[in-house]
Amino acid sequence: MIIYSQAFDYYHAVYRMVRILTRFKRDNFLELDRLRIWDFYLLFPNQVHSITLKKGDDEIRKLRKRFIKEKDNPYNSVFDNRKVFEKLKPYQLTAIHCLASYGIIDNTLLKENRVSIISDSLLREYDGKFEELSYTEQNVIALMTLHFSTISLFGPDGLKSRTKLMVSKYDT
Repeated sequence: MIIYSQAFDYYHAVYRMVRILTRFKRDNFLELDRLRIWDFYLLFPNQVHSITLKKGDDEIRKLRKRFIKEKDNPYNSVFDNRKVFEKLKPYQLTAIHCLASYGIIDNTLLKENRVSIISDSLLREYDGKFEELSYTEQNVIALMTLHFSTISLFGPDGLKSRTKLMVSKYDT
């Protein structure tokens, strides 16, 4: 029996990275780990509900409850978020390096674990070749890029700690 998972498809990883990066302006940069975390939630939207929120995050809580269903897809279920996230790493990094080789993102900043768009026109050209995102995918990208872009990546209230996808214990 042949089983396909979009999580472990290099081409789908490029597709996801392009979809996320189109939400950013050319002069901004994004931490590589933040992009990888957002990619995980784009792949597994129902896992957004496992992100720890603080008391002041009522708006995020309402948005995720309203726009991202908690219903688990039995064909796309995750039993251990951290393990799956680590298994995704080579696919995500290959996709990011692929975009750097196309001249879409800056290769020198990538060595510093930062992602920055250098060719907005090329990025838009690739994005234009894809079909529309599903309702849930649009909502996940919007939630991540609007609300989780301002949260620090590090610290006890940082994105790494809240998602529990990466070790954050030793971050400063």
